[in-house]
Amino acid sequence: MNATIALIILIAYFAMLIAVSYYTSRGADTNTFFTANRQSPWYLVAFAMIGTSLSGVTFISVPGAVGALQKGFEGVKAFNYFQVVLGYIVGYYVIGTVLMPLYYRMNLISIYGYLEKRFGFWSYKTGAGFFLLARTVGSAVRLYVAAQVLQLAIFNAFGIPFEVSVAITILLIWLYTFKGGVKTIIVTDTLQTTFLVTAVVLTIILITNELNLSFGEMVSTVQSSPYSKIFFFENINDPRHFVKQFISGAFIAIVMTGLDQDLMQKNLTCKNIGEAQKNMFWFTITLTIVNFLFLSLGALLYLYATEKGISVPAKTDDLYPMLALNHFGPVVGITFLLGITAATYASSDSALTALTTSFCIDFMNVENRPETERARIKHYVHIGFSVLFWIVIVIFNQLNSQDVITAVFDLAGYTYGPLLGLYAFGLFSKRPVRDNLVPFVCILSPILTIIVNNNSVEWFGGYKFGFERLLLNGLFTYIGLWALSRK
Repeated sequence: MNATIALIILIAYFAMLIAVSYYTSRGADTNTFFTANRQSPWYLVAFAMIGTSLSGVTFISVPGAVGALQKGFEGVKAFNYFQVVLGYIVGYYVIGTVLMPLYYRMNLISIYGYLEKRFGFWSYKTGAGFFLLARTVGSAVRLYVAAQVLQLAIFNAFGIPFEVSVAITILLIWLYTFKGGVKTIIVTDTLQTTFLVTAVVLTIILITNELNLSFGEMVSTVQSSPYSKIFFFENINDPRHFVKQFISGAFIAIVMTGLDQDLMQKNLTCKNIGEAQKNMFWFTITLTIVNFLFLSLGALLYLYATEKGISVPAKTDDLYPMLALNHFGPVVGITFLLGITAATYASSDSALTALTTSFCIDFMNVENRPETERARIKHYVHIGFSVLFWIVIVIFNQLNSQDVITAVFDLAGYTYGPLLGLYAFGLFSKRPVRDNLVPFVCILSPILTIIVNNNSVEWFGGYKFGFERLLLNGLFTYIGLWALSRK
């Protein structure tokens, strides 16, 4: 694709987002930024959350992983990820029936305020701190991966260094979120979700036509291919095993949505708990369908490459970008760029707002300050996290190692375990804890999890931990809190 055309499309895209921001942020104050004045329509929230949940990494990795070989086991990964998605459904049910009623009943802006009321000051700060760490690192890595794609597709042709292109991108995100905050994001993320889904659907249609298949023939071709297997029951040591994936999916949803300020901040902008639960119901259905579309796209990408004699890249994440930008023509190339941009920035803009909200509420106590002071603090915190994003991304780029990026992703995942343990103990036990020692438990739990994970093959007869490391981490935290508790 011509880099000039791609740049023009990107400029027009951000111009649209800034125009939406101008419209939605008129008369906005800090309450608008943090809660959208609790007036968001549930259907917009449900659709907007799709874009937030699916990052640019998901956009290229889920289709690419379909044909990737499972290391140490026979066959490709196929549709095994859908087992995790089925687990999500259970997790979202728990969020809608247990966690969200709790948050609404307590009238929370930051969901970590629950930890202060249940345990005390240090537990509250620890939970919020783990969220800030996990979301900052995780969102920066996701933005970095997608920024690399845009750098190759657009900015290299104009001689713009990676550090400058990322700075421009983050500045644009800051511009359309700095005033309206979550109210603006609900609208912009709705638009970005539309672009994301459109990109996937258009690519599926194009590949179907290129392979001279009807819709029914396309479905049967995917179904009969080695890429479409969903359920894996053969070997419990296999990371693809159904039980491991399904249970992990349920807890991933609970932790990375229900215990994450980023996703919950949107839910808490609904008018009441009934509207919020309706939003969660339709979000669950839509996300399940969208994930299945991504997996179907992955199978079609591999079938297309085989049919046309195109070599699959060694790094499977590169398959979709390579075909979209070099083989599928300008329409799919344009929608791919819009899709990955939408997926990336729907995730990044939401994270930036959630981090700003959490830090202002949980550490700066802006709720107890006058509006002018609240606005000033929010403004500087928002700038601070934008700069922090840029610094982290530049560091990743200097390291320039996929192994390092993978390790950072894993590390970010470990930080959600203590949150799972804290909330589980708070909800299922009435015992008070020694609040000042809670930070030590929450730091020790991920360390113990890493030790067990690194030695699991030797200690447990070849067993390898996958997503279930999250459960182990949460269990260590729960046990530690029990040890610190008293009747």
